[in-house]
Amino acid sequence: MIDTHIHADSRSSEDFEDMYLAGIDTAITCSFYPYKVSEEILLNHLNRILEFDTKRASRYGIDLKVALGIHPTNTIENPERIFNELYSWIENKQIIAIGEIGLEDLTDIEIETFKKQLAIADETDSKVIIHTPRKNKLEVLKKILDITPQYLDEKQAVIDHINSDVIGEVIDKDYMLGLTVQPQKLDVAGAIAILDEFGFDRFFLDSDMSNNPSDHLSVPKTIRELTRLGYKQSDIEKVSQDNAKKYYGL
Repeated sequence: MIDTHIHADSRSSEDFEDMYLAGIDTAITCSFYPYKVSEEILLNHLNRILEFDTKRASRYGIDLKVALGIHPTNTIENPERIFNELYSWIENKQIIAIGEIGLEDLTDIEIETFKKQLAIADETDSKVIIHTPRKNKLEVLKKILDITPQYLDEKQAVIDHINSDVIGEVIDKDYMLGLTVQPQKLDVAGAIAILDEFGFDRFFLDSDMSNNPSDHLSVPKTIRELTRLGYKQSDIEKVSQDNAKKYYGL
């Protein structure tokens, strides 16, 4: 199984062991710092993920892939050094996507930072992982859907944390969609209801395990429930691993 969106830096090594024993072999960790950042703090956070957490996870059997970028809540006044590092990480094939990026409060600095990262993704032919917030999700998602195609092919973007309230806005577009099985976002039954209605081809499953209340085993729990309910194994394998392997070239 692949958990397609976690925040490894905020979790214990024991969580990695639990995930591995539950059947997760690969996870994709994204950037997000839960407190105020400066350029130096943000750069240290990104390098820590790349250089430390990948090794930490591997000791417990998890192949940790990395997405790096400026999360909308971590926007800074002078992000050019971070952008330059992104080019380097992409060129050296150290990251599989730019992420997570997106919008939260629709501030001018968020929007400009989002646009710049989409432009970098277009220039470097990179994938992006786009965050949608818990609050004002529909309003923010509509802004994301307005901006993104101006800078990037929809097929290069994953829009994450999708739920039943907003799926009608994206299901007919070309984005891949992340279903985040996490308290206050989506439970196992809610994720399965979306898959049951819209099919398995366009979706990833993730736990978004972080410093917020999270279940680091929510992906295997969802997969096991799909199995118990009798869904086709070929469909289950799409959201357990195949979609992510194909999309990210894993």
